[in-house]
Amino acid sequence: MKHTKRISTAVALTASAFLVSACSSGTTPEDTTKIVADGKSIVNKDNWPEKIPTSGLTKNLTLPLEEYMASYEDQVAIEQAATKLQQSCMKEYGIELTLPRAGANPPPSDNDANIERRYGITNRAEAQKYGYELAPALREHTEQPLRDLSDVEVEVLTGHTKPEPPKAPEGTKAGVTLSSPGQGTKPARAEHNGKKLKTGGCIGWSKDQLGVQEADPTVVAELAGDSLMQSMQDTKVIKAIGAWSSCMDGKGHAGLADPYKAMDQGVTNDGKPSQQSIALAVDDIDCKTQTDLVKVWSDVETATQNSQIAGNKSRLTGIKSQHGKEVAAAREQMAASSQ
Repeated sequence: MKHTKRISTAVALTASAFLVSACSSGTTPEDTTKIVADGKSIVNKDNWPEKIPTSGLTKNLTLPLEEYMASYEDQVAIEQAATKLQQSCMKEYGIELTLPRAGANPPPSDNDANIERRYGITNRAEAQKYGYELAPALREHTEQPLRDLSDVEVEVLTGHTKPEPPKAPEGTKAGVTLSSPGQGTKPARAEHNGKKLKTGGCIGWSKDQLGVQEADPTVVAELAGDSLMQSMQDTKVIKAIGAWSSCMDGKGHAGLADPYKAMDQGVTNDGKPSQQSIALAVDDIDCKTQTDLVKVWSDVETATQNSQIAGNKSRLTGIKSQHGKEVAAAREQMAASSQ
């Protein structure tokens, strides 16, 4: 099962990712998947994930560690504030730059718990339409192309020189696009237009303004990953998964050891659900309902996470407090910039 890693301390660096992409790969509007056009809003909050599921087998379900995870809304708030600051900073050097807006491409789940699919698919209404695939709105990707930046613009923004283009391995055919970012950056020049460059460029400065710290951003996700693995070794969960597997076998789906195997089998190569994958998905959820698998599994994992929290209380409290400070600073910055 895949977990999307989305961490608050890295949010302010999003502009760097776009920068490397724009400067190294030569992306143009013609290359993109979906360019913002036709008067569509870049950010559509209707597509943002729910903080707590309101339907399906995970309706109203949360896990204890989610209290210490960054929500998507909070991540977007930090990124929006960082972007505003970076653009304002660039203007101080006489550079007009519009960076991509945060929140344009929401993930399917609000945080790293990925609760809607943590125990396999859980929403029957969606399964009847899409099988194991995500809803179309979540499969779309809105590109916000960043113009190619000059050497000095890169330095002012990042605090280092423009990355060198990636070197093609021997035998690479001409015209093949290399996806890896360039390497070989050096410290930026000392000043531009008579003004000293900020440490870490405008990106580093924006992080300082928001109080973003380079704390260990993966500890909560790692604990959640451990709790899931531990829960799968619990006798109650093993028994419930076995009952689910027998139920699936009775519906003609033999050899599925757990719900993740069903997901692997049901996902199509082209992202378009087949009648077979839809039938598998519906039977999968019906068997979860029949065996009460999601409740049994989540109850076991809840107990495990409560133990984890008790053993890591100080560290987790610090992470939660730091995140709260970052979000508060971001919202204050956005409120000030709108006045």
